Amino acid sequence: MQAPDDFDPPIGVAQTLEQGLRRIVAPNPSPMTYRGTNTYLLGDSGLAVIDPGPQSEAHLKAILGAVGPDQHISHIIVTHTHLDHSPLARPLSDHCGAPILAFGNAQAGRSPIMQQLAAAGTVGGGEGIDEAFQPDQIVADGDIIQGDNWQLNVIHTPGHIGNHISLGWNDSCFTADHVMGWASSLVSPPDGDLTDFMASCARLQETDWRVFYPGHGGQIDDPAARLAWLVNHRRTREAAILAGLAEKPKNAKSLAQEIYTETPPALLGAAIRNVLAHLIDLKGRGFVTHNGTLQEGVTFSLLAPTENI
Repeated sequence: MQAPDDFDPPIGVAQTLEQGLRRIVAPNPSPMTYRGTNTYLLGDSGLAVIDPGPQSEAHLKAILGAVGPDQHISHIIVTHTHLDHSPLARPLSDHCGAPILAFGNAQAGRSPIMQQLAAAGTVGGGEGIDEAFQPDQIVADGDIIQGDNWQLNVIHTPGHIGNHISLGWNDSCFTADHVMGWASSLVSPPDGDLTDFMASCARLQETDWRVFYPGHGGQIDDPAARLAWLVNHRRTREAAILAGLAEKPKNAKSLAQEIYTETPPALLGAAIRNVLAHLIDLKGRGFVTHNGTLQEGVTFSLLAPTENI
């Protein structure tokens, strides 16, 4: 597996990853996007553009410039509606005429509990959501997107956000922000759902993948090991949260400050959101409860013996 520091590709340059697949990294590096968003060009003649990326004239030119004289863009596929993945889809479509395919708009795919929390408006969230996004064609779990000598299997992998999809290509998988090589994903309710996230990990573990192509960072050459790490990482966070609540009732912020001791201050907000996602998951499984309306600052306490988890 490629270490994060080893991934430093040229920005805006189409690099061949294997036959029929190229990657262009967008010029949007940040603590949440690493070097930038990975845009993939799949195919030899009729191309699929997977995750066009953020609103960027430079990135739009880079994508269009990578299309050869004997090539055309036939499909634009958006894995999820975050501002670093979906906004460039419409300008790209306007240039090339290809339809935009996605699971749905920003609210699509939410679990019932997250729909309730979104309607109540008490848990915050909404970070980086592309509320304006609308696909031309909606795809569903199990659909096959057929192109020119390529096909993609749609796998609904909610968790990071409800409308998140992964795309199986032969024995490879485009995992977008569900599985990344450089960091674990942000799960921020009500758009993110930790219960769904863990189920999506289990879903991907059902297949013996050769390689993952993520939305940020380098390719993952040992998908099974990365998925195992990701699940264990979340279980370790869960254990730390339960240990903290065993001392006394606490809220998400105090738990995050105790658990994420090496996290830079600028990322503490994301850590709090991740802890809140765990607490909501634990509440749904009957292991914790809270006083008052469910929101970021509410105090949680243990409800059931942790040995039953």
